[in-house]
Amino acid sequence: MQQAFHPHDLVWLTHESDLTGALPDWVAAQWRQTLPLVIRRDRDAAGRLPVGIRGLKREQRAAAWVAISAVRRQVTPESLSEAGFLLRSPFVSLPPVQAAIQLAQQRWPWVWGITGSVGYALATDMPVIHGASDLDLLIRGPEPVSHEALMRWQQFSQQLPCRVDTQIETSHGAFALTEWLRDGRVMLKTNDGPRLTATPWQEIA
Repeated sequence: MQQAFHPHDLVWLTHESDLTGALPDWVAAQWRQTLPLVIRRDRDAAGRLPVGIRGLKREQRAAAWVAISAVRRQVTPESLSEAGFLLRSPFVSLPPVQAAIQLAQQRWPWVWGITGSVGYALATDMPVIHGASDLDLLIRGPEPVSHEALMRWQQFSQQLPCRVDTQIETSHGAFALTEWLRDGRVMLKTNDGPRLTATPWQEIA
């Protein structure tokens, strides 16, 4: 069975040479195969995975491609949100990780995970976060999700010790929870670009 990959998954390569694309100079100087890449949204006729590379600076982000066969390890956002794992993190005392622990100790009607810089830090033990870092989260919602349950999540998140930004991941793309709750319309991020819609769980022509 072919391995499944989704946006925000972290992947590690077998060899640095497996990374392809028009890359900025800082990639060669800073990136090593011991560091993960993040799956991004895009589409490739040859079936390659679209990946993003993080640099040392916040503005250093680069897009690249890798063959699925080049991936030697994969970490999903939801694997980073287990309470026991979070409690063992070297960053356990930081507010974003404390916030994630509080969420993990609640019961939710969906699978959720940690993305962004906090997810990267949790997966690598690299100190790319600090006390004022935001906590970026995703909720797996292949089917329509209860508005009341989303409101409970949002209200709980707003009481946590850091800023929380949640995206809902549908079968067709992802959208911002705050935008959905506020407007009932969202900018859905898809593999073919953004789409404005009031029906994010339905395929958009």
